[in-house]
Amino acid sequence: MHSSTLPDPVRSNPPDHPAHPDAAGQPVAAIHLQDLHALRQACSGCNLRELCLPVGLNGEELMHLDTLVQTRRTLPRGEALYRSGDAFHALYAVRAGFFKTCVGAEDGRDQVTGFQMAGELLGFDGIATGHHACDAVALEDSQVCVIPFEQLEALSRQFAALQHQMHKVMSREIVREHGVMLLLGSMRAEERLAAFLLNLTQRLAARGFSGTALVLRMTRAEIGSYLGLTLETVSRAFSKFQDDGVLEVKQREVRVLDEAGLRRLANSSAC
Repeated sequence: MHSSTLPDPVRSNPPDHPAHPDAAGQPVAAIHLQDLHALRQACSGCNLRELCLPVGLNGEELMHLDTLVQTRRTLPRGEALYRSGDAFHALYAVRAGFFKTCVGAEDGRDQVTGFQMAGELLGFDGIATGHHACDAVALEDSQVCVIPFEQLEALSRQFAALQHQMHKVMSREIVREHGVMLLLGSMRAEERLAAFLLNLTQRLAARGFSGTALVLRMTRAEIGSYLGLTLETVSRAFSKFQDDGVLEVKQREVRVLDEAGLRRLANSSAC
């Protein structure tokens, strides 16, 4: 799905330049004019620009947005980008890799609330209170672009197109959450898994990956947590899909053999 080779991070500026803290509270060097051309590759030259925050911006607006992406963070598999309760300072655009967001349940287990891939944004949960409300953990070696929120807000007030795009991205998050509520409230186990797989393949296809063959970066237990199903139920559903010729499953490798059949399963609750 994603190559294990990550792009080289943007080099830091010399320490004598002014600095501000990143989301982890560490100093991040300010942008130097001679670095702007290289830094513009963060958005202007990124092959995810049509899927991320820059979509719809003109050249001048995009150039200003580029100046905000002052650093990239590379995270190995299993490392947290942020934890629940951490102070909120920035949004994060996933440049490579895969993440899960989760919250701690009362019984001590983690409840998975979402999966994010390249071209998607993390960190909206911290806007309301100034502190993150969930954990964001890398499911594979990953890299994010750090977008300081205070500066992003100021730039949004200056450029209406950027503010409009911010609203669209936040609205998309609300729609996604409503979709999860529909999954959990009205669909049977097989319908939930079919809808989840369809959504995943569509998002991957939009990023230029195969829409029929994928490697699941999350475990079946994590899928079950997200869909409100037990591990055993998820495993049975995968086995049934394979027996029915809908999927070919080899551990985490999944190939969709009958997309129409998978779509019928996902939509059967509406019938």
